[in-house]
Amino acid sequence: MQSVIQGYLDKVKIGRKQSHQNLAVFPLLSGYTTAFDYMTLDEALAGGLIEVTEVSHGGAVPELTVVNRSPMMVLILDGEELVGAKQNRIVNTTILIQAKSTTAIPVSCVEQGRWHYRSPRFSSEERMMSPALRAMKAEHVRRSVRETGTFRSDQGRIWEEISEKADRLEAESPTMAMADIYEKERSSLSDYVKHFRPVEMQVGAVFLINGKVVGLDTFGKPETLAKVFRKLVESYALDAIDWSEPSSGEKPSGAEVRTFLEVARTSPVENHSSVGLGTDCRMESERLAGFSLVHEEQVLHLSVFARGNGSSRERHSSRMQRFSRRRRTH
Repeated sequence: MQSVIQGYLDKVKIGRKQSHQNLAVFPLLSGYTTAFDYMTLDEALAGGLIEVTEVSHGGAVPELTVVNRSPMMVLILDGEELVGAKQNRIVNTTILIQAKSTTAIPVSCVEQGRWHYRSPRFSSEERMMSPALRAMKAEHVRRSVRETGTFRSDQGRIWEEISEKADRLEAESPTMAMADIYEKERSSLSDYVKHFRPVEMQVGAVFLINGKVVGLDTFGKPETLAKVFRKLVESYALDAIDWSEPSSGEKPSGAEVRTFLEVARTSPVENHSSVGLGTDCRMESERLAGFSLVHEEQVLHLSVFARGNGSSRERHSSRMQRFSRRRRTH
């Protein structure tokens, strides 16, 4: 599948930078479009076309059941949050759900302090996990799928990172929910979002915080990007707020974006059977880690995160510790 991903990235052009405060977005433009149709998670839930529930009345933290009653496929993105039932979860990898099917999907808990029903089914608040946490989770999933063939995360580490983020942003709550961090920063996130908009032929974006590439998310057609654009920007903005360094002096560079894309284009790829339809392609090099979902030789979603000194964990942890100390001194 490496040639499929390379062919996809060969068609991408870098658009004009958009920025606000310490977050910069370089649009990725392409005439690429998948030959098949599908719905997004939010569309399917809003239309009552899919149902997401616990796997049983008792539930199981790392899995949920998705029943797709629609004659269309449904694309569920890595990091999308599902709210309700016994505890809020995020999806561990991008999944294409077959039409008229029932699928068990791998998830992680993002609400440590609750294990009781608030609703029989899950809904969407149109949120995604922030890229720092998605990057860490992607490392866990890569190891899990390689060693066991399952798309599991390190649940304890995810709870730990959410707790630390909540502490830094003064958003602690009884259930330590990721949702409460978003609600605490709602005004700031809205301020970020209004400075960014999708442009014609945009299929994705490369995101930079404090002048450094954090990651990219890009899709199989512009319509998908447009549908998830707001929550994608919000997720990156949450880390921009957390990592704010007004005096860093580092300017977003198109050259750095081009280099990042080239490293992604040439990174080795490991192919694995996806949870749903298609092939899950795991990418890894010293400078980045990520994945792509490919179906019928076409890219639906490509997500890549920058690594620091070979470890995104080390990069983010050292930076977060520095910001945490700075916040507590003010």
